[in-house]
Amino acid sequence: FLHFKRTVIDLAKTRIFAYVNIVDLGMIGDFEQDIRTMDPELCAATVMMYPDVCVGVKTAHYWTRLPWDAEHPPWAAVDRAREASKLCGKPLMVDFWPRPPERSYQELILEKMQPGDIHTHVFAQQFPVLDDAGKPNDFLFKARERGIIFDVGHGAGSFWFRNAYPAIQNGFIPDSISTDLHTRNVHGVVIDMQTTMNKILNCGVPLQEVIYRSTVTPANEIGHPELGNLSVGAEADVALFQLQEGEFGFVDCGKAKLMGSQKLECKMTLRAGMIVFDVEGLSMPLWPNAPEAYWKLPW
Repeated sequence: FLHFKRTVIDLAKTRIFAYVNIVDLGMIGDFEQDIRTMDPELCAATVMMYPDVCVGVKTAHYWTRLPWDAEHPPWAAVDRAREASKLCGKPLMVDFWPRPPERSYQELILEKMQPGDIHTHVFAQQFPVLDDAGKPNDFLFKARERGIIFDVGHGAGSFWFRNAYPAIQNGFIPDSISTDLHTRNVHGVVIDMQTTMNKILNCGVPLQEVIYRSTVTPANEIGHPELGNLSVGAEADVALFQLQEGEFGFVDCGKAKLMGSQKLECKMTLRAGMIVFDVEGLSMPLWPNAPEAYWKLPW
C-alpha cells in the first residue's frame, strides 16, 4: 500500500481515498485466493497508519469457483475482512459472488455485514435482486433497515439493466452511485462518472437524487461529510453540468441498451477552486479579445 500511496495517491491532482484490500498484495498473483495472505491485524494496522487516505477495508474476487475445501472456506475473505474492519473501526466494502447454499447473498447482507458496511456492484447479474414477480426482494429492504449500504460500482461486468431498471422502478434505489473505473472499461462500457449517472437517471431516479447519491452520500459513507457539498466554507470541488433533452442510448455490461430522454454533460470541473477541465473554454475569452502570446517565433 505504501508504494501505491507514494506513486499514485500522493501525486494525483484529484483527491484519492482508499479501501485497503484484506489481501496483503491486493489484486496481484492468484487473484486474491490464498487465505494465508489475508491478515486482519496487518490490514487494520495499515488503515490506522494512514487515516488521511484510508477509509475502510475491502474484500473482492474470492473463490468464485467450486467446490469449497479446507484451503478455501466459503466465508474466509469476508470474515477476515470483517475482523480487520472491526479492529480499525472503519467500514467494510464487499465485492461478492454468491454460491448457495454454503455462501448465499442473503446471509452476506443479513448476517455477515454490519451497519455502515457497503455492498458494491449491487446490480451485477449474479445477485438475486428481483423476486419471481420481478420486484425487489424483501431481504434488500431488510438489509437496508439494519444499516447496509448498497453501491452501484458499475465496472466492466457488474451493471445490468435487467436488474437495475426493475429494481429502481419498484423503489429500490442504490444509496451511492459509482463507476469502478479502471483501464479495462474506461474506453468501453463505463467511460466516466457522468455516463454512470446518466444510466441511473434514465432508470427513473430523479435528477436531484442522482446528484445527491453521487456526492453527499459517498462522502458520508467514507466518513468525510465535509466533502461532496457546496456549503459555505466547503472546498470548491465543483462539476458544472448541462442537462440535455433528446433521444439517447445507454449500454450495460451485457451488451443491452436502454433508451433515455435526458443526459448530463460535464462542461467544467474545478478541484479545490482550480479549473482542471474546461473543454468548451467557458473560462476563456474569445480569441479576438485574448492577450497576445507570451512568446513569438524569431522569424
